[in-house]
Amino acid sequence: MKIRRRTFVHLAVGSAALPAASSVALAQAYPSKPARILVGFPAGGATDIQARLAAEWLTERLGQQFIVENKPGASGNIATETVAKAAPDGYTLLQVVTPHAINAALYSNLGFDFMRDIAPVICAARLAYVVVVNPSVPAATLPEFIAYAKANPGKINYGSAGQGTPQNITCELFKMMTGLNLVHVPYKGGAPAVADLIAGHVQVVFAPLSEAVQQIKAGKLRALAVTTAARLDVLPDVPPIADFVPGYEASGFAGIGAPKGTPAGIIELLNKQLNAGLADPKIRNRIVELGGTPLGGTPAEFAKILSEATEKWAKVIKFAGIKAE
Repeated sequence: MKIRRRTFVHLAVGSAALPAASSVALAQAYPSKPARILVGFPAGGATDIQARLAAEWLTERLGQQFIVENKPGASGNIATETVAKAAPDGYTLLQVVTPHAINAALYSNLGFDFMRDIAPVICAARLAYVVVVNPSVPAATLPEFIAYAKANPGKINYGSAGQGTPQNITCELFKMMTGLNLVHVPYKGGAPAVADLIAGHVQVVFAPLSEAVQQIKAGKLRALAVTTAARLDVLPDVPPIADFVPGYEASGFAGIGAPKGTPAGIIELLNKQLNAGLADPKIRNRIVELGGTPLGGTPAEFAKILSEATEKWAKVIKFAGIKAE
C-alpha cells in the first residue's frame, strides 16, 4: 500500500513530537512518587547535611518524599555512576560537590563522564577552606608561614583527607603558586588530619571551614588565611590567601545534579524550588554554619562553575603528579 507524501509527513511529524510530548507530561506530573538524592560520602558530614537540607525543603514544597541515600566510596564515584545510569526521570538525583570536578582528571577508568552524564540543576553553595597551623608553628600570619616554609624546605608536613581530596589539591595549588616544598601526609578523612594537626604530628592543613572553625575559636588551631577570594563573615579577621599570593582562589561547591536527559521541565522545577529554599533564612544560616556561602542561580551557571573547576583542578593534578589511591 502506498502512503501519500502529505500523509507520511504528518505521520513523521507526529512521531517526532511523541518524545517531547511525553517529556512534557512527565514534567507536569512530577513528582508522583518518592525521589532520592544520592550522596557519595558518609552520613553526618557537611556534604550529607546539605543534601538533607535540600531533601527536607523539596519534600515540604513538592508533596513527595525526597530521601537522602548515602553510597560512599571511591571519592563519590560509586554514587555518581549510579545516578549517571539511572532513568532520567527526576527520581534519582546527585549531591554534587568539589570532588566531582577533581575525579575526571584523577581517575582514568571511570564508567561515566561526569560533564556528559550529569545534568546540573543548581549550585547551592560555595564552600571555603581555611589554612590552619598548630600553635607551635612560629608563624602568626601567612607571609610569616611562607617565609618559615622557605627557610625549612621539605621539613613541614601538611595533612589532608587523602590523595586527590580538596584538602590535597588546594594545598598543591598553593605550593604551585609559591614554590614551597611542603610534604603531603594523607589521612583517611579530614577529621583524623585535623586531630593530628592539633596533636602536632603535622604542621598545617587546608581544612574545610566546617571541620576547623570550632578548633580555631577554641584556640587549638591558628587560622592564617582562607582560600576564598574574599573574607568570610564567620572569620572576619582572617584574610584571603590572595592578599599575599595574587590570583589564588580555591573555593569548593555543593549542589544538585540529575541524569543527562532529565526533562527540562523537571530541572526547572527543582531549580526554582531550591532557589526558593536558599532564600529562606533558616537554610541560609545553616549553610553558613557549615562553612558555606549560599549561592543559587541557574543550571547554566552551575555548568560553568563545574567546567571551570574541572579544568582548573586537572592542571593542578598534572603539575603535582597526584594519583588516585
